[in-house]
Amino acid sequence: MVAGRVVRFDGARGYGFIAPDHGGEDVFLHANDLMMPESFVHTGVAVEFEIEDGDRGLKASAVRLLERPDSPSFEPPTAAGSHPPHRTVAPRASDDGDDPMCDVLSVAEYTRAVTELLLEAAPGLTGAQILDIRRRLVQFGKSHGWAED
Repeated sequence: MVAGRVVRFDGARGYGFIAPDHGGEDVFLHANDLMMPESFVHTGVAVEFEIEDGDRGLKASAVRLLERPDSPSFEPPTAAGSHPPHRTVAPRASDDGDDPMCDVLSVAEYTRAVTELLLEAAPGLTGAQILDIRRRLVQFGKSHGWAED
Protein backbone atom coordinates (compact mmCIF):
# COMPACT_ATOMS: atom_id res chain seq x y z
CA MET A 1 0.00 0.00 0.00
CA VAL A 2 1.13 3.54 -0.81
CA ALA A 3 0.13 6.64 1.16
CA GLY A 4 -0.72 9.95 -0.46
CA ARG A 5 -3.08 12.92 -0.58
CA VAL A 6 -5.88 13.69 -2.98
CA VAL A 7 -4.72 16.53 -5.22
CA ARG A 8 -8.13 17.05 -6.81
CA PHE A 9 -11.32 15.08 -7.36
CA ASP A 10 -14.29 15.86 -9.59
CA GLY A 11 -17.29 14.05 -8.14
CA ALA A 12 -19.46 14.86 -11.16
CA ARG A 13 -16.99 13.15 -13.50
CA GLY A 14 -15.93 10.52 -10.97
CA TYR A 15 -12.19 10.94 -11.20
CA GLY A 16 -9.20 12.86 -9.86
CA PHE A 17 -5.57 12.46 -8.88
CA ILE A 18 -3.51 11.48 -5.83
CA ALA A 19 0.01 12.72 -5.05
CA PRO A 20 1.98 9.85 -3.48
CA ASP A 21 3.82 10.79 -0.27
CA HIS A 22 7.02 9.25 -1.65
CA GLY A 23 6.96 11.70 -4.58
CA GLY A 24 6.79 11.01 -8.26
CA GLU A 25 3.97 11.60 -10.69
CA ASP A 26 0.36 11.99 -9.59
CA VAL A 27 -1.72 8.81 -9.79
CA PHE A 28 -5.10 8.69 -11.55
CA LEU A 29 -8.04 8.02 -9.22
CA HIS A 30 -11.42 6.72 -10.42
CA ALA A 31 -14.55 6.57 -8.24
CA ASN A 32 -14.93 2.84 -9.01
CA ASP A 33 -11.68 2.19 -7.12
CA LEU A 34 -12.82 3.78 -3.84
CA MET A 35 -13.19 1.60 -0.75
CA MET A 36 -15.04 4.43 1.03
CA PRO A 37 -17.97 6.73 0.26
CA GLU A 38 -17.18 9.13 -2.57
CA SER A 39 -18.29 12.03 -0.36
CA PHE A 40 -15.14 11.56 1.76
CA VAL A 41 -12.88 12.31 -1.20
CA HIS A 42 -11.75 15.93 -1.48
CA THR A 43 -8.54 17.89 -1.88
CA GLY A 44 -6.04 17.19 0.88
CA VAL A 45 -7.55 13.94 2.21
CA ALA A 46 -4.90 11.39 3.21
CA VAL A 47 -5.47 8.03 1.56
CA GLU A 48 -3.71 4.72 1.07
CA PHE A 49 -3.93 2.79 -2.16
CA GLU A 50 -2.37 0.29 -4.52
CA ILE A 51 -0.68 1.52 -7.71
CA GLU A 52 -1.40 -0.25 -10.99
CA ASP A 53 -0.34 0.38 -14.57
CA GLY A 54 -3.44 1.64 -16.36
CA ASP A 55 -4.07 2.22 -20.06
CA ARG A 56 -2.90 5.83 -19.73
CA GLY A 57 -0.36 5.61 -16.92
CA LEU A 58 -0.40 4.98 -13.18
CA LYS A 59 -3.79 4.23 -11.64
CA ALA A 60 -4.87 3.95 -7.99
CA SER A 61 -6.90 0.97 -6.79
CA ALA A 62 -8.32 -0.14 -3.42
CA VAL A 63 -8.31 3.50 -2.26
CA ARG A 64 -9.26 4.05 1.38
CA LEU A 65 -8.89 6.72 4.05
CA LEU A 66 -5.54 6.76 5.77
CA GLU A 67 -6.16 6.86 9.51
CA ARG A 68 -3.24 6.88 11.86
CA PRO A 69 -3.57 5.63 15.47
CA ASP A 70 -1.50 8.60 16.70
CA SER A 71 -3.85 11.10 15.00
CA PRO A 72 -6.49 12.87 17.13
CA SER A 73 -9.04 12.06 14.42
CA PHE A 74 -8.33 8.31 14.49
CA GLU A 75 -11.33 6.09 15.03
CA PRO A 76 -10.61 2.44 15.72
CA PRO A 77 -12.16 -0.15 13.42
CA THR A 78 -15.60 -1.49 14.30
CA ALA A 79 -16.15 -5.13 15.21
CA ALA A 80 -16.56 -5.91 11.51
CA GLY A 81 -13.06 -4.55 10.94
CA SER A 82 -13.93 -1.45 8.97
CA HIS A 83 -13.88 2.17 9.99
CA PRO A 84 -17.16 3.87 10.93
CA PRO A 85 -19.02 5.48 8.01
CA HIS A 86 -18.14 9.02 9.05
CA ARG A 87 -14.96 11.05 9.20
CA THR A 88 -13.71 13.37 11.89
CA VAL A 89 -11.58 16.28 10.72
CA ALA A 90 -8.87 16.98 13.23
CA PRO A 91 -7.79 20.57 13.76
CA ARG A 92 -4.26 21.29 12.65
CA ALA A 93 -1.97 24.18 13.35
CA SER A 94 -1.69 26.93 10.77
CA ASP A 95 1.65 28.03 9.37
CA ASP A 96 2.14 30.58 12.16
CA GLY A 97 1.29 27.95 14.80
CA ASP A 98 -1.46 30.02 16.46
CA ASP A 99 -4.90 29.23 15.07
CA PRO A 100 -6.18 25.72 14.44
CA MET A 101 -7.50 25.09 10.94
CA CYS A 102 -9.73 22.42 9.46
CA ASP A 103 -10.58 21.27 5.95
CA VAL A 104 -12.86 23.64 4.06
CA LEU A 105 -15.25 21.90 1.69
CA SER A 106 -16.90 23.29 -1.39
CA VAL A 107 -20.62 23.85 -0.92
CA ALA A 108 -21.25 20.91 -3.27
CA GLU A 109 -19.04 18.57 -1.19
CA TYR A 110 -20.56 19.79 2.07
CA THR A 111 -24.10 19.42 0.69
CA ARG A 112 -23.38 15.89 -0.55
CA ALA A 113 -21.92 14.86 2.82
CA VAL A 114 -24.86 16.36 4.76
CA THR A 115 -27.36 14.62 2.48
CA GLU A 116 -25.70 11.23 2.95
CA LEU A 117 -25.58 11.70 6.73
CA LEU A 118 -29.26 12.69 6.85
CA LEU A 119 -30.32 9.73 4.74
CA GLU A 120 -28.30 7.36 6.89
CA ALA A 121 -29.31 8.82 10.27
CA ALA A 122 -32.99 9.47 9.55
CA PRO A 123 -34.26 7.49 6.56
CA GLY A 124 -37.85 8.52 7.36
CA LEU A 125 -37.25 12.18 6.50
CA THR A 126 -39.14 13.48 3.49
CA GLY A 127 -37.35 15.09 0.58
CA ALA A 128 -38.70 18.49 1.61
CA GLN A 129 -37.41 18.01 5.17
CA ILE A 130 -33.97 16.99 3.91
CA LEU A 131 -33.80 20.01 1.60
CA ASP A 132 -34.76 22.39 4.43
CA ILE A 133 -32.30 20.88 6.93
CA ARG A 134 -29.57 20.76 4.31
CA ARG A 135 -30.10 24.42 3.33
CA ARG A 136 -29.85 25.48 6.97
CA LEU A 137 -26.76 23.37 7.60
CA VAL A 138 -25.05 24.78 4.51
CA GLN A 139 -25.75 28.32 5.75
CA PHE A 140 -24.38 27.32 9.16
CA GLY A 141 -21.29 25.71 7.57
CA LYS A 142 -20.63 28.81 5.45
CA SER A 143 -20.96 31.10 8.48
CA HIS A 144 -18.36 29.02 10.35
CA GLY A 145 -15.99 28.76 7.40
CA TRP A 146 -16.48 25.00 6.93
CA ALA A 147 -17.92 25.39 3.41
CA GLU A 148 -17.34 27.96 0.72
CA ASP A 149 -18.53 28.67 -2.82
